[in-house]
Amino acid sequence: MTPAQFRDDFPEFVDPTAYPDAQITLWLTVGSHLVNECRWGELTDLGIELVAAHHLVLSRRDQQAALVGGVPGQMTGPLSSKAVDKVSAGYDTGAATIDDAGFWNLTSYGVRYATLARMMGAGGIQL
Repeated sequence: MTPAQFRDDFPEFVDPTAYPDAQITLWLTVGSHLVNECRWGELTDLGIELVAAHHLVLSRRDQQAALVGGVPGQMTGPLSSKAVDKVSAGYDTGAATIDDAGFWNLTSYGVRYATLARMMGAGGIQL
């Protein structure tokens, strides 16, 4: 798996300034250690890429926070409501998150990964 292949599969990460090759390579390496090829089979690369995309989004959030004087790495959950003056909006975060997925619920990529990981982990496996 290379940054070029990752960018082909996830073109939203095409900007090399926002998402440098070294950072993509780092998170692809992490993903390769979290995704069991024996269980994922033909979807192994997708699982690795979803892990990388999840971490890249979180990293980008931290970078953006630091640029405006915020605290990088500060944990926040999914936004459930927001109010500005007399206008407010609320969202059903339960519809877009997975019970017990914790950290993976922080991005859509993490939710996709956790959903697939649960399917890949179901049932027995013979080695």
